[in-house]
Amino acid sequence: MEKMPSGIVNALKIMEKEQIRNFCIIAHIDHGKSTLADRFIQRAQIISDREFHNQILDTMEIERERGITIKSQAVALPYRSRNGKDYLLNLVDTPGHVDFYYEVSRAISACEGAILLVDATQGVEAQTLSNMYMAIEHDLTIIPVINKIDLPAANIDLVKKQIKHDLGLDSELALQVSAKLGTGIDELIEALVERIPCPGGTEEEPLRALIFDSHYDSYRGVIVHIRLFGGLIRMGQEVCFWSNNSSYRVDEVGVFQLGLQKTDELHAGDVGYFVAGIKTISDIRVGDTITDNQNPCRNPLSGFRQVKPVVFSSIYPVDSNDYDELALAMGKLKLNDASLIFEKDSSAALGFGFRCGFLGLLHLEIVQERLEKEFMLSIVFTAPSVKFRFTLKDGQLVYVDNPVSYPDPGKIIKAEEPYIHASIITPSPYLGNIITLCLEKRGVQKNLTYLDEKRVELIYDMPISEVVFDFYDRLKSLSRGYASFDYEMADYRETYIVKLDILLNGKAVDALSQLVYRDDAYQRARFVCKKLRDEIPRHQFKIPIQGIIGGQIIARETISAMRKDVTAKCYGGDISRKRKLLEKQREGKKRMKMVGDVQLPQSAFLSVLKSGEN
Repeated sequence: MEKMPSGIVNALKIMEKEQIRNFCIIAHIDHGKSTLADRFIQRAQIISDREFHNQILDTMEIERERGITIKSQAVALPYRSRNGKDYLLNLVDTPGHVDFYYEVSRAISACEGAILLVDATQGVEAQTLSNMYMAIEHDLTIIPVINKIDLPAANIDLVKKQIKHDLGLDSELALQVSAKLGTGIDELIEALVERIPCPGGTEEEPLRALIFDSHYDSYRGVIVHIRLFGGLIRMGQEVCFWSNNSSYRVDEVGVFQLGLQKTDELHAGDVGYFVAGIKTISDIRVGDTITDNQNPCRNPLSGFRQVKPVVFSSIYPVDSNDYDELALAMGKLKLNDASLIFEKDSSAALGFGFRCGFLGLLHLEIVQERLEKEFMLSIVFTAPSVKFRFTLKDGQLVYVDNPVSYPDPGKIIKAEEPYIHASIITPSPYLGNIITLCLEKRGVQKNLTYLDEKRVELIYDMPISEVVFDFYDRLKSLSRGYASFDYEMADYRETYIVKLDILLNGKAVDALSQLVYRDDAYQRARFVCKKLRDEIPRHQFKIPIQGIIGGQIIARETISAMRKDVTAKCYGGDISRKRKLLEKQREGKKRMKMVGDVQLPQSAFLSVLKSGEN
C-alpha cells in the first residue's frame, strides 16, 4: 500500500463518496481481529514503526491486560489502489465476546461491508454465526477471510467446507491471510475496494447523522462519534439532537486516525466525530439522530435495537461521601458504554448507590475495573441476579431483579425465570463432559448435530441464572478452550424461586440477600456463610452467621469472640474471685452483642459475588 499524498485526509472535502469504503471486522473471540487491524494500520503508514505497538486500537489498559477487545474502535485509512485511485477506508474493529454484542451491532450499523474472519485452526464457531446473521440483517456485503494460515495446525480445506456448509457463503471467494505475518493483506485490501459498495446519501439532502458512540473529554466535553447518511456537517453549524430537541454549535469536526484528526467538514458517507462543548451528558443518546437546526430532516434514522440486560447488580461506594463522584463517573461511563443501564438504589447496610443492568458477568467485571482504574473509585458490588417474573393472586405480573423487591410468598401463584437458547460447538471428544455440565445447569437438550466428522453442535435451553456465573469458564476448561458458546434470549418458564436472607448477629443484611432456585438454596447458603466467616474479622463478641428462607434457618457459621484473659491478675486466693471476674466479663459481652455492630469489609461482599462457583 502506497502512502497517501500529504494533506489528503485534511482535504477530505475533495474526497468523493465513491472513494469511501466503510467496513468492520467481525469474528469469534480470539480469531485475530485486532491483529488484522494492526496490519491495515501499518500498511496505511499513518504511524511510524517506532510509535507502533500491537493491539494499537485497544486503547484501554484493561483490553491490553486481558488480551480482548472491549470497545469498538474506528480509524480512517488512506489507500491508493493498484489502478492509481485514492480511497479512504473507514475501519471499525469490534469485540468478539458475546457480552459485547451491542458494540458489534453499533459498529455494523455504521458500515456497508464486513470482513468475516475465521481462524484456520479453530474453524467456524458460535459467535462467527451470530455475527454473520447480524451483518446480513443490516444488508452488509460479507467478505469471508481465513486467518492464521501460517500455523502448523491450520486446516484450510476443512475451514472452506465449513464456510460453505455452516455459513452458506461462497468458499471460493474466501481470502487467505496471516494477520501476524502480513501475508495476503494487500489482496484483501484490494478486495475491500472492489467488493464493498460505496456509501449512499448526497450532500444536497438535509443533515442526517447517526450517533454510534461517544466519549467524554475533561476539557472539551462530550465527543460524539457519528456516521453521516445525508448532508454535511462543518464548524460553526447549528445542529439539533432529535430525541430531546437540544441544539449546539459545532466547534470542530474530524475523522479518527489513532486520535482525533481535524478536518474542514464531513459529508454523506463519512464516519467521524464532532465537538460542540456539550457538558450535559444526558443530552447524548447512542442511536439518536443529528440534524441541522435550520434545515432539519423529516424522519430520524432507525437507531439501534433496545439493549436488554440479563444480569443485575448494585454498586455502592465504600465511603458514602463518594456517592456524588460515583454518580458522575457512571454518567461518563454510560457515554462510552451504551449497553450499561442503571438507576438510583439504596441499602440499609451500604447507603446510596446504583442498581445496574449488564449483558453478562464479564461485562460486570469490566465495568467494575473501569470504575476503579479510570475513575479511581473504591466500590462494592452486590451478588448478581437476573430478572424473575412473579404472578400474584390478584392477577398482577411483577418483574423482580432485586431481592429487596421480592413479593410476599403468600401472594405468589407462580414464579418464572428467563431462559436462553444456547448454541455450543465443540470437538466431539469433549461431548460427554459438556452434556454433563449442561444437565448440571438445568439445561434441556433441544438438538444435537454433527457438523462434520470432528465437530458437534449442541442446542440447549437453559436458565440464564445458571449461565451467568461460571458456565463459560467451566465450558472452556472442560473442552481445553476449543468449545465455543453463543446464546440468545428465549422466554420465561415456570420455576421455584426462594429468597435467601443472610443474618449477621441476628440482623438481616439486605445487600447480601439473593433470589435462588430452591434446590440450590442450601448449597448456596452454606457457601455464603463459610465465605463470610473467613472474611469478617473477629469482634469482642461472638457473631452468628445464618442463612434463612422465610423463618427457617438452613445454614449457620459462627465467628468466635476475641478473648481477653481477665483472670490474669489473680494469683492464687479463693476461686470465687475468678468466678466473679468471668461472670462480669460474660455479662459485658452479652450487652455488647445486643448493641454492637458487625463491621463488614469490602472483601466480604466480593467473596459473596463469586458464590456462583458452588
